Amino acid sequence: MAVLQDLLAALRERRIEVVDLTAPLHPGTPVLQLPPPFANTIPFSLSEISRYDERGPAWYWNDIHTGEHTGTHFDAPVHWVTGREGEDVSQVPAHKLVAPAVVLDFSARAAADPDFLLEVEHVQAWTAEHGPLPDGGWLLYRTGWDARAEDAAAFLNADETGPHTPGMSVACARWLAEETALLGVGVETVGTDAGAAHGFEPPFPCHSFLLGAGKYGLTQLQNLATLPPTGAVLVAGPLPIVTGSGSPARVLALVER
Repeated sequence: MAVLQDLLAALRERRIEVVDLTAPLHPGTPVLQLPPPFANTIPFSLSEISRYDERGPAWYWNDIHTGEHTGTHFDAPVHWVTGREGEDVSQVPAHKLVAPAVVLDFSARAAADPDFLLEVEHVQAWTAEHGPLPDGGWLLYRTGWDARAEDAAAFLNADETGPHTPGMSVACARWLAEETALLGVGVETVGTDAGAAHGFEPPFPCHSFLLGAGKYGLTQLQNLATLPPTGAVLVAGPLPIVTGSGSPARVLALVER
């Protein structure tokens, strides 16, 4: 009880800041675009049920039309074929939705090269400076890509060769999945994999290795620039959709100031 009282006091006194890492969800929110013959998710939209009118004089509400993997969202293991026997989003234990987080900032590298890939040696150099990755925690990969979030074309950054967005190499994705005790990986881009990852071997290695190892993904995060390299606590709130492969999520960080 004393710990909870101390936490509430710190929140009231603004000694702990609550940082919203969630992109606003609206019809212009960028969504992943897969080439034919693959099927794509629908954009986010609302359809009005009533708004203080003859359909409902005292209330306003909408039906939501969206995909599981739209906007800031949570990837559950069952999202990928390698994790098909793993948890769906409703089966993710609640205690795993609150966990420590570290931020690896490679925004300067991604600004110079939109196809920049995080390598194992980059992570090892970071841990040599800041300490180990958190067991049961999140690696948040900052690339500065959230600055593009309100411009779908710039955010997806595609040309005739395909999308060009930063991500992780095959070796790094495998290493994080197999050699660390991370809970998952969070990114600012449309998915956890690089834009060019369809051409990797295996394709989409973050999905393949991390979800296959029972870890999780968070995508389209914002405001990672406001977080310290270590010390934040992440709160992820996906909807517990039974048999769902993922869910839009409200993602918050608690930071001691």
